[in-house]
Amino acid sequence: MLDEALARPEPDAASFAELGLPPALVTALARRGINEPFAIQGRALPDGLAGRDVLGRAQTGSGKTLAFGLPMLVRLAGARSNSRRPRGLVMVPTRELAMQVADALRPLGDAMGLKLVAVFGGAPYGGQVNALDRGVDIVVATPGRLIDLIDRRACNLSEVKVTVLDEADHMADLGFLPAMIRLLDDVPPTGQRLLFSATLDRGVDRLVKAYLNDPAVHAVAAAASPVEAMDHHVFLLDHSDKVAVAAEIAARPARTLMFVRTKHGADRLAKQLTKLGAPASAIHGNLSQNQRQRALSDFSVGHPRVLVATDVAARGIHVDDVDLVVHFDPPNDSKDYLHRSGRTARAGASGTVVSLVVPDQRRVVERLHQDARVTSTSVPVRPGHGAVRQIAESGDPVPPPPPAAARRPTGPARPRGRRRDDIGRAQRK
Repeated sequence: MLDEALARPEPDAASFAELGLPPALVTALARRGINEPFAIQGRALPDGLAGRDVLGRAQTGSGKTLAFGLPMLVRLAGARSNSRRPRGLVMVPTRELAMQVADALRPLGDAMGLKLVAVFGGAPYGGQVNALDRGVDIVVATPGRLIDLIDRRACNLSEVKVTVLDEADHMADLGFLPAMIRLLDDVPPTGQRLLFSATLDRGVDRLVKAYLNDPAVHAVAAAASPVEAMDHHVFLLDHSDKVAVAAEIAARPARTLMFVRTKHGADRLAKQLTKLGAPASAIHGNLSQNQRQRALSDFSVGHPRVLVATDVAARGIHVDDVDLVVHFDPPNDSKDYLHRSGRTARAGASGTVVSLVVPDQRRVVERLHQDARVTSTSVPVRPGHGAVRQIAESGDPVPPPPPAAARRPTGPARPRGRRRDDIGRAQRK
């Protein structure tokens, strides 16, 4: 289905107004520098605005947030929000993605007179419950927290008219398939559903068959194939040299994103790198919302230049200008390898991916690369090796931090001056 949709020719170019968006929304987009629809928006918007169910595939950076968000805003405009009874629902796999989607849609919702709230775990219930009590039109939610709020009778889905599942395959990967089914059963069966997923495996095909009614199917490729836009390297090394080589790479002048398998491993590696002269922070599921957001915000401005992440946290990392990803630990499978690696080479840029491989991991990594259809170069290294130095000296230097008085605040609250940038990043998502 999705492959057939991908093979269809591109639709004729059209403006947002020609696609059917109302003037108020076109103006709100233009004020944020968004004047022309991306490919997935040009394909999906007409069907979404017409009320059809939509099944879509679009990579990060393709604009899918607005592809489902704009039809929802248009279709919900003009009615009053009711206490604890939202009319729009967006389900996402992680709190970071929930915040990003909310940041993208909230100012556009303001232009249409719509209220929006993001609900997710790791944050106090009080503020989320109070927002629902006051009445919201759209809830952007992780499945687990939304079910908790429903069980507390703080939220009721009986009036939902538009339901979105964003990154449905990743929600299934995280074990949310039963939660998605329960929530889809809670919304009225007559409502509109828009489901975006990179694949239809791991139970996503069941959701499509059971909950989407004759969906319009749309798919676009990424602006540049992630594999083709990356150079993949394997550094073969002794276990005793692994941290030293990682620290040598991490001291490079540009941003570096390193992946490990466990939460404790992320904290441990960040401390080791910092101790060896390469300041680093960690991001993983055990951190609070504020801690995770602060780590992302600091990394996005390049201070520190190194972020150590787990696979679960990876989906929330959407930072431009990351030109190096290091697999400190090998991923579980080829899909995770490609997703980790996809944090670089974004929006048509190039990138480098390095895997640090000890002897007993060599065959595992070779198989991962075969399954991912990746061609890599392998070289035995030690600290100070020429190949290590080449990576350690690569990248454009991150500018120095601004004076303390001019630094932007971190955390979930965002000043008005950042909204245009937030919308622009979401347009590329």
